Amino acid sequence: MSEMIRVVRLHETGGPEVLKIETVPLPDPGASEVRLRVKAIGLNRAEVMWREGKYLIAPQLPAKIGFEASGVVDAVGPDVDKSLIGKRVSNLPAFSPNDYGVYGDAAIVPLAAVVEIPGDLSFEAGTAIWVPYLTAYGSLVRIGRLKKGDFVLITAASSSTGLAATQLVKSEGAFVIAATRTAAKKAELLAAGADHVIVTNDEDLPSRVMSITGGLGARLVYDPIGGSGLPALAEATALNGIIFEYGLLSTEPTPYPLLTALLRRLTIRAYDAAPELFKTPEVLEEGKEYLFRKIKDGSFKPHLHKDVFSLDQIVEAHRFMEKNQQFGKIIVRP
Repeated sequence: MSEMIRVVRLHETGGPEVLKIETVPLPDPGASEVRLRVKAIGLNRAEVMWREGKYLIAPQLPAKIGFEASGVVDAVGPDVDKSLIGKRVSNLPAFSPNDYGVYGDAAIVPLAAVVEIPGDLSFEAGTAIWVPYLTAYGSLVRIGRLKKGDFVLITAASSSTGLAATQLVKSEGAFVIAATRTAAKKAELLAAGADHVIVTNDEDLPSRVMSITGGLGARLVYDPIGGSGLPALAEATALNGIIFEYGLLSTEPTPYPLLTALLRRLTIRAYDAAPELFKTPEVLEEGKEYLFRKIKDGSFKPHLHKDVFSLDQIVEAHRFMEKNQQFGKIIVRP
């Protein structure tokens, strides 16, 4: 009798309750694939959009879910080097969610997406490094040419991507202006390395940024939200500055601030790490070298939310993520 495992699927799009835990036979990897015994799953906001049917592509139902996991390789495809078996690895989100999903006791992932966990990082930390740090690297470093002394405005600063960007910016000798909606996380953000924290429910963002920067504005802006807040970000950006929009957290239309962009010669740049980095081998290698170097010298230490969920709590984990109360990466353990 074949071994049975738990996986999470959705048969319809909607709220967290559409996530269903099902028992299925343990799958075998095919050509250029490996199988992980999953030890930790890192949640991403993109998975909420996928679940809701609001992602960049529509789910083919019934659909798998999950972009990032870590674990131990226990089987490989017929054309894959068997020396990988037993390795501690995590996976890059370098695949279509219609083809692969990692929420489960075990997961099949493409060989090209598998990377050994560096150093002595835990499984939990190993699943919290790729999207947060490499998204920041690809946008702020490769494109934005982040340099010492720059002011960088980071919104959604208490998310795993925001906290990773904070570490990256500080490691390059630049200044972090963190934006958060309420004062509840202000002390934590300062402790995490932010030089300044703006509580947007209580303070005028452009005015505060201009005050902090001596009237210059932030040269780089790192924003996963979009929506009606973009004009204010433009007003807070320096002459010839760049605003990176790397997410779609807002459900509102995003108005283009044309007048401000013209007056300040702004670049408003959409950034998707999947095609620009994770699926571009030479760029990915550059990013991995940068990431491993920063982990080794202690600059990068993944922030994990203090509460860990079990796979049986996947609905509750998604509900918690939607409340935006986390500080760092939300981890689920099978």
